[in-house]
Amino acid sequence: MENKANLKSNLLERDAKVVWHPFSPVKGGYQLRGVEAANGLYLTLENGEKIIDGISSWWVNNLGHSHPEIVQTISDQAKLLTHTIFAGFTHEPAVRLAEKVLHFLPNQEKVFFSDNGSTSVEVAIKIALQYWKNIDQNNRTKVIAFEGAYHGDTFGAMSVGERGSFNLPF
Repeated sequence: MENKANLKSNLLERDAKVVWHPFSPVKGGYQLRGVEAANGLYLTLENGEKIIDGISSWWVNNLGHSHPEIVQTISDQAKLLTHTIFAGFTHEPAVRLAEKVLHFLPNQEKVFFSDNGSTSVEVAIKIALQYWKNIDQNNRTKVIAFEGAYHGDTFGAMSVGERGSFNLPF
C-alpha cells in the first residue's frame, strides 16, 4: 500500500493513466493542475499556490468552497438521508424546496429537479416535445436555440448548442 505522501506526489501521473477529463482531447495538449484543497473562492494547488477559482459556477459551486453553513447543512442532511431515487419516491426536503421555489414563480405549478445543467436542458426539450405530442396532431418537433450557445454535453443539449470540436461528431 502506497503511503499518502507518495500518492500525493504523483497525482498528475496517476491521473494521466486513468482519467479522461471533460472537454479535453484524448491525447496531448491538456495540462492539469493538482488541487489539494479549496476554501471560499480559492483553490490551493499541490505546490501550495493559491488561485482564484474563476470557474466555480461550472458545477453549482457558486457560493464558494467549504462554506460553513453549506457544509453544516450537508452534514445534517447526510445524517438523515444522503440519496434516494426520485422516480417513485419523495422526501420532505425536496417538497420544501419545491414550495420555496414556486413562491418565486407565481405562474408555475410544479418544478422538476435536475442534478446538472445538461440534464436540465435535456429534460426541458423532452417536456416540450412531449407536450406538443400530447396536444397537437401535427406533432411539433423543432426547437429554437441561441446561435453560439453552450447548453451542455448530453446529446439533446448538444443538439441545440454551438457546433465545435467537442460535439461536432455527435
